[in-house]
Amino acid sequence: MRNSDSFLSGVTMTRRDLLGAFAVAAMASAIPFGALAQAAAPASGTAQAIADHFSGVTTMQGEFVQFGPRGEQTGGKFFIQRPGKLRFNYDEPSPMRVIADGKNVAIGNTKLKTWDLYPLSKTPLSLLLAQHIDLSAGMVKGVKEESDLTTIALGNNTVFGNSTITMMFDPKTYDLRQWTITDNQGKDTSVMIFNVKTGVQFDDRVFRVPYESIPGTPQSRD
Repeated sequence: MRNSDSFLSGVTMTRRDLLGAFAVAAMASAIPFGALAQAAAPASGTAQAIADHFSGVTTMQGEFVQFGPRGEQTGGKFFIQRPGKLRFNYDEPSPMRVIADGKNVAIGNTKLKTWDLYPLSKTPLSLLLAQHIDLSAGMVKGVKEESDLTTIALGNNTVFGNSTITMMFDPKTYDLRQWTITDNQGKDTSVMIFNVKTGVQFDDRVFRVPYESIPGTPQSRD
């Protein structure tokens, strides 16, 4: 298992084909985190209502386009089940898979048959996948409300270092449109989602992490 403090930067350095592994919004349309931080203020009732709505979506699936810190672009399908579960299947030729099972996040390369494992609680994804997103809990880095977009930036320096997750919602439907993860080096990885379906039933195998294939885990020694 890798050092969780270098989670995002380690992914970028050791798995170039992953193109950043997580995040949101086309880089050209993403709102810089610095601008949000400067305007940081207590979350409004509207922002909390959006967070409550998103927290109430227990399952969702759809397609995504991901933009890496160097402008790399790839796509695929995603699956989310609250709390704590996520899967990214990247389109070919990318061999990457990202699976969160509620406890850990596993990043795999199906071509090399390798997996890296990180505690979910030590990554900003835990905020995206939380049972309830509480904007009064001191993790709000900034809220920006516009006529066509509501942007909420979250982070917890005691857990994630300088990493943050910025989520962007449609202010009319309250639907999540995109999210961006900024790593400890200030590099952004962005993900735009579309063709989203909610209320989907998933087989448990969708979020199964292959611990038996990950060296150092108890299952790998069974």
